[in-house]
Amino acid sequence: MNLNEYQNYRETKSHTTAEFPYNTYLCSIPKDFPQVPLHWHAELELIVIKKGRGIVSVDLEKRSVTSGDIILIRPGQLHSIEQDQGYFMEYENIIMKPDLLISGENDLCAVRFIFPFINGEIPSDTYLTPAFSYYKDVSECIRQIDLLCDTKTEGYQLAVKGLLFQFFYLLISNRQKKETTSVSQTKSLEKMKTILKYVEEHYVEHITIDDMAALTYYSKSHFMKFFKQHMGTGFIEYLNDYRLTMAERLLKSSDSSVLEIAEQSGFDNLSYFNRIFKRKYGISPGKARKAGE
Repeated sequence: MNLNEYQNYRETKSHTTAEFPYNTYLCSIPKDFPQVPLHWHAELELIVIKKGRGIVSVDLEKRSVTSGDIILIRPGQLHSIEQDQGYFMEYENIIMKPDLLISGENDLCAVRFIFPFINGEIPSDTYLTPAFSYYKDVSECIRQIDLLCDTKTEGYQLAVKGLLFQFFYLLISNRQKKETTSVSQTKSLEKMKTILKYVEEHYVEHITIDDMAALTYYSKSHFMKFFKQHMGTGFIEYLNDYRLTMAERLLKSSDSSVLEIAEQSGFDNLSYFNRIFKRKYGISPGKARKAGE
């Protein structure tokens, strides 16, 4: 895995194979990449912290995580991973399509448990820690699945599916009564998805606070307050950072001139682009290109 696979905030990359939609890989922050930006996708995801500590955000709620923690991410949930100060973190990423656990529309387990669980109608803990009474059992399920995926003996897929059913049974049977997400929280999450998707699709164009306020049906001041409250940074800072990330990728993969790359990334002023690029990366765009050769 590398940084480029994480840059689009709404992932469209297929993580799994059609034959058996379950995939697992190890990642580390900051060794492999400095952070995993805010994004969402249609698959279920488990983040298993192997070493160190970091910060994981799920639906805009940030938590400090450490070795042993397991984070459950349902399809469509906004999530990100970042470094916690100067700490290193190694984690296992497990990605699976819900179809893996569904036999058909009339499947009793799917109708009563899997569909409601995926949709959030059946609540469960998002952050599983060793302090949980059932942690040892869910952790053992993951350990056994990892062994099966490493060896891939004949019929290993049968055992993996069986252990996944056991894993979700443990989550569902041990679930605590949780407060349902309020209507206002749901609207805020959907509005953030709309904003992030708009930036992803239009970052090359001229985007103003007025544009975003109109998109969200907010006043300018309300939009700026809303965005900073949920993202921890101002919109223009966020937009520039996104554009710089795209520019940095193009410098490594394109033969276009620095001026052309600046324009392709949404900057219409070369000196301004050079200045904020150096502020973010510590070197000029030209030197960044040479370093990537």
